[in-house]
Amino acid sequence: MTDTIVDLGPQTLIVARLAAGVRDGQLTDVTPCPGCAVRNMLGHLLGLAAAFRDAGRKDLGVTTDTSPNAAVPDIGPGWREELPKVLDELAEAWRDPAAWTGETRAGGVPLPGAVAGAVAVDELVIHGWDLARATGQDYEPDPAALEAAHGFLLAAADEPNRPQGLFGPVVPVPADAPLLDRAVGLSGRDPGWRP
Repeated sequence: MTDTIVDLGPQTLIVARLAAGVRDGQLTDVTPCPGCAVRNMLGHLLGLAAAFRDAGRKDLGVTTDTSPNAAVPDIGPGWREELPKVLDELAEAWRDPAAWTGETRAGGVPLPGAVAGAVAVDELVIHGWDLARATGQDYEPDPAALEAAHGFLLAAADEPNRPQGLFGPVVPVPADAPLLDRAVGLSGRDPGWRP
């Protein structure tokens, strides 16, 4: 995946649509991420969109240096307007081929630009699934983003020192399962999860 440039725009639009479909009464509902309510997932999406936007721009600072585990993410009162705006900015930053080259940083971790882009794609695809599943919405990720996320997760699953803080243990999924289910399983989630 690290030599493939992906347009994040179609996937960010899907995530923005899912976020717009969240009802206020669903904000405290559980998600497939343990200990993460819908409001926390939305807060995480807002934070990661800002961090990876800035990583793509090579605008390193607070957003790119803060660990995703520093605090439980949450949303403020303006999240419905803020999230789609930051998602648009994220997609725009990664449309620049320079974002995929050189070095950058995200979560306080130095990364090659192409790896940071791959992580951003993976985050959007998997957390889109989390949000859709938690709120009962239909979800079809962008096919190019899904292919890229699956490739990234497949490579990460083969890493001998797989970082457990980022992914849970792989959940076995049949080889003939839909690609989304296989990606979800590689991310450490059960594709059959229901609230």
